Amino acid sequence: MAVKVLPLAKPTMLDMYDRMLTIRLFETRVIELFREGVIRGSTHTYIGMEANAVGCCTALRPDDYITSTHRGHGHCIAKGGDVRLMMAELLGKATGYCKGKGGSMHIADIDAGILGANGIVGGGIGIATGAALSAKMRGSGQVCVCFFGEGGNNQGALHENANLASIWKLPVVYFCENNQYAMSMSVKRATAVPDIATRAAAYNMPGVNVDGMDVLAVYQATREAVERARAGDGPSLIVSTTYRFEGHNIGDPQPYRTKDEVEEWRRRDSIDRFGRYLIDEEIASKAEIEALHQKVAQKIEDAVEFARQSPEPDLSALEEDVYA
Repeated sequence: MAVKVLPLAKPTMLDMYDRMLTIRLFETRVIELFREGVIRGSTHTYIGMEANAVGCCTALRPDDYITSTHRGHGHCIAKGGDVRLMMAELLGKATGYCKGKGGSMHIADIDAGILGANGIVGGGIGIATGAALSAKMRGSGQVCVCFFGEGGNNQGALHENANLASIWKLPVVYFCENNQYAMSMSVKRATAVPDIATRAAAYNMPGVNVDGMDVLAVYQATREAVERARAGDGPSLIVSTTYRFEGHNIGDPQPYRTKDEVEEWRRRDSIDRFGRYLIDEEIASKAEIEALHQKVAQKIEDAVEFARQSPEPDLSALEEDVYA
């Protein structure tokens, strides 16, 4: 990996690899369970993009916040979400994060700083900016990272919030995961400027491009933005160039891109890349990496079993926790 990164301890890097692998295997099982017919509603997997959530969240404190997107399982796991409660939520069980009522796109864990996934494109931008305002007013030193895709980058909410955040010097990091396609629309056709990061100049904040297939590069860029925010110097925009290996959602036939394009990006797989780095730099042995694979695979199977064995929500709870 070419990036020159600030020194990280071996346990931290092994934890990063663990979380990336957890996301990959979690999402792989989600696809299988969806096709089995036990997951309700639509779901959007994070396969291929693992370096973004993990690299970013490694730069955060446990009490920092994130806001997520419709493709939010990876963010939740990276920030410390419980895969058992996540899996139970996807299966619509009472033990899930939202008691089985929210499904894939509405998982939240306030205690872990996860302020919620959001089915609305760009829907987390205002929430993140508000959380950052709260942190500043309370003097807590907390930072909020706002994840959104390149499609969310074109929402008017970003303009309004980024402008206010810059004026008020709020501790927020706008993290754009540019996975090349907003549903089926190529970013090249949907965004007027070829370099999204240049938009940051309009808000008088730094705009940084990063290789979203390199977890250490993502960590480094996020750490710098978080340190700036925590020091009271205001927001930043990070644009991470990445790629989703699967369709927009499960069942997407993907007529808008070629198999050759997908395979080209698969050859840049961030998990394989980081695993090779750990071995080549003698940070971890091949045996340690293999042991991590076995541990994570068991953890995901335990989560699936927990979800399968969990009870359905009782009919009497139909109107609980519902508001308009």
